[in-house]
Formats: sequence, structure tokens, C-alpha cells
Amino acid sequence: MGLELNTEMREQILHWLATGIPYEPLVDKVFAELCGRLVCCGVALSRATLHLRVHHPQWLGTRLTWARGQSVAKVETIAYDVEATDVFRRSPFQLAIVGGLRVRQKLQIVGPHRFAVYEELKLAGHTDYAAWPLDHTQGRRHLLTFATDRHDGFGAEELALFDALLPWLSLVSEIRVKSELARTLLDTYVGSHASAEILRGATRRGAGATIDAAILVCDLRDFTHLSDRLPRDQLIEILNDFFDAVGEPIEQHGGEILKFIGDGLLAVFPMDDAQACMHLIAAVREAYQAASLLWRQGERMRFGMGAHLGEVNYGNIGSRHRLDFTVIGSAVNRAFKLEALTKRLRRPVLLSGEFVDAAACHEQTERLGRHTLEGIETAIEVHALRF
Repeated sequence: MGLELNTEMREQILHWLATGIPYEPLVDKVFAELCGRLVCCGVALSRATLHLRVHHPQWLGTRLTWARGQSVAKVETIAYDVEATDVFRRSPFQLAIVGGLRVRQKLQIVGPHRFAVYEELKLAGHTDYAAWPLDHTQGRRHLLTFATDRHDGFGAEELALFDALLPWLSLVSEIRVKSELARTLLDTYVGSHASAEILRGATRRGAGATIDAAILVCDLRDFTHLSDRLPRDQLIEILNDFFDAVGEPIEQHGGEILKFIGDGLLAVFPMDDAQACMHLIAAVREAYQAASLLWRQGERMRFGMGAHLGEVNYGNIGSRHRLDFTVIGSAVNRAFKLEALTKRLRRPVLLSGEFVDAAACHEQTERLGRHTLEGIETAIEVHALRF
């Protein structure tokens, strides 16, 4: 009935979890180290998984898988629709998560198993399987599983150790999952650079810095007309397709989208990168090509972009209880005005002369002369990007 465990090492594992493991911020590394410590303690562990529901914008959760001999856990993302699949509904995961009870199954038995995952584990040489719900606060439930390939399966002492470490692993994992969720949500809603600033403590109104940046403003054409004619779901689909086409090249080329403004967006390329202006142009070209493939109501989507550069105030602005991490300043205002000028000049992308000079990209543009921007007294030199 299993092997006798090293009592001293068992207590060390529980103490290690109980102290919170302050030196390791990542839950996958904590999990891999836990599995390694269990093996050293004498547990006949051959495989372990930790299933975490993180509610990322693109996926429901992650699965951490450890196997004997591995020093790290494999991390996989799980799609939102997985719980609607027949595979999930007919699995021990459903029993543990919904029922809140431990699931145990000896694997090396005659005949087919009730669940496909049991058959897969049996074919891989495992002999025993156990799964536990891992409860976090606010009713959030995750899943922990252990398997062994020892011929007689897990012993009572091993199962008792798993039971004992469960509340401590729950605490340790929740701290890290929530920390990662906070970073993910901040990255999603304010951008990676702003996220890092906020997590470093830039949470007070007025906190921030003055930086030099290339500023890009983009706006979808005829959106008001579309809003009056199209159903909500279709309108949202159009916007999401458009922002995918425009936003992904911006992020791939080092820009940061600070906000979506209705049917438009504001992005910056910090000038601490010497190639920031050229990266902005490359992003605009890719966005133009991607957006040109989008159609609505039988017509290609049209949009305008304005680009300028200069000094901006980058930080927290707003009321006492509701802040926005953004950029303000005359350079930002000019980028917005340049985008508005695209409607009058009928050019999709307009760049200020200052931007073109800094980027040294005159051969890629057509000079359109000096133009007065709305609300700005002094005319500025304007260029159109060639396609």
C-alpha cells in the first residue's frame, strides 16, 4: 500500500507552502518545485496537473502539466468554449469542479474506463489517479490532479499528504493567480507600459512623467451612419475586426494603444527607441493593408490616421475616484487635428513635417504644403504617406 514517506521532508513541504514562498512570483514554477519536493519526500508521483481559471480576454484558463524528470511545468492555454464540449462534460474534471469532492480512480483494470482521460493515462503507464477541487475566495474553483505509475497505486499516507497540502497550495496559488490577473487586466485595458507604471505605484492623480513620443491617432469613417443602421452585434463585430487590423501591427512594432475612443484609437511610440518613427510608419502600412481587406455593406472600410511627435505628459488624469492613464499635450492635440484633416484632404494618412523630418522618410511621403489645423493658429507642414 505505497511506500513510507520521509516525515521530516513531509513537514518541510508543508512549512515551505505555509511560508508563502516569497522568492517565487510565478505559479507554474511553484507547482513544478512542489512536485519535485514530493518526489524527494518519497511520493511515487509520475504526473501532475494544475488547472486554473484565469479569465484572460482570450482564454478561460491555463493548464500546468508536470511529469517525472521535468524541472519545469508545461503551460497551455484553455479556450473559453472547453466547458461546453462533450469531452469536458464527460470527464472527472466536471465531477471535481461541480461536486467539490476528491475523485479517485485505479487505472490498471480490465475493460474500458468511464472517461477517456483515464484510458489515456492507463495507456501511458499510469496506475492510479486522483483529482481535487482547489478552492479560492469568491467562489472560484480550480483543479489539481496527481497520478502514479507504481504498480499498487497511491498509498493512504500519500493521499493524506495531498489532502494536507491542499489548503496551503490554495493560498499560495491564489496570491499568484490574482497577481497575474491584475497584470493581465491592466495590460488589456491600459497597455503594457502603463500597466508597469501603475504596478510600480503610479496610482496617484497627477502621477506620471513627461516623455517624447510619436503619436498616432486613427479613426474609422462613417461610423455614426453605421450606428444608426446596423444592429448592435454587427456593429461590434465591425469595430473588433477594424481594431484587430489596425491594433495588432501597432503592438507588433513596439507601439502602445492607450485607449479606444468610440471608433478610433490613440497610440504612442516612445522616442527612447531611436527607430520609433519608422516603427510607426511600418505599423501604419501593415494596418492599411489589413484594413483594406475589410468590407462592410459591399464597400471597403475607410479610415483616417494622423501622426505627429513631441513632448507629452504621460500619467494619471481624472477625478478623485476614477483615473485614466493617458497622454495629453499640444503634440497629442495636433495628432488628432491631423487625423481630422484627412477628411478634407481625402488622404488616409497625414504626417506632420516635424514627424517626417525626425523619421527622415521624405521619399515615402508627398508634401502637401502648409495647412492650418482647426483651433491652432500657426499653419504646419503636412505630408501624405505614399502607398
